[in-house]
Amino acid sequence: MAGEGQMQCTDEERELRRQRLLEHLEAKRRVVSFAIGMCVLLAVFVAFLVLQHEDVQRSYIYPYDYREDIVEYSRRYQVDPYLVAAVIKAESKFKSNAKSSYGAVGLMQLMPETAVWIAGQLDDTQFSVSSLQEPWCNIRYGTWYLGSLQEEFRGNEVLMLAAYNAGRGNVLEWMERYGWDYDFQDVDAIPFRETEEYVRSVLKNKTKYYQLYGGRHE
Repeated sequence: MAGEGQMQCTDEERELRRQRLLEHLEAKRRVVSFAIGMCVLLAVFVAFLVLQHEDVQRSYIYPYDYREDIVEYSRRYQVDPYLVAAVIKAESKFKSNAKSSYGAVGLMQLMPETAVWIAGQLDDTQFSVSSLQEPWCNIRYGTWYLGSLQEEFRGNEVLMLAAYNAGRGNVLEWMERYGWDYDFQDVDAIPFRETEEYVRSVLKNKTKYYQLYGGRHE
């Protein structure tokens, strides 16, 4: 008989073969995982290098859109144009149609009631809330407001940015409650977490705009 001359596999031999196959598959899986991991690390490293390139940062991370309007109104209201750009970056990422859940509108995220008050200060009889969707109007009003806060808080950017985010009333209250003066610089001491993070973000943005654009306002 054909089967009589053949050696039958024992259970131990079958188990050994199964274990060897599993070990082979596990080794193969580890090699593939290592290769994928190296590719991911390489991709991350390349992306990091690309993102460090100033042209990439200018185009995709720290844009300077609406530059003419920013420069014009910054000069008119005596505000650092890079601070204005930094605020726009933090507020809307330069999206002119941005609208927050609180109702803030446009590039510099102005509340309609604040904009109506600003219109009165500027004697702008042509203003309407819908005008805030226009980049030039939003930048004009937002920059004027920054300028008014700059004057009120004697050029202290931490206080004026905190007021832009949380309201001048809150900042004046904090100054009285915590004994802050116009030399205050301790961002960590700001009691609203959102406002603390906002101030830190805008100041970081401003530094990056100076690094990327230097004195090139035109």
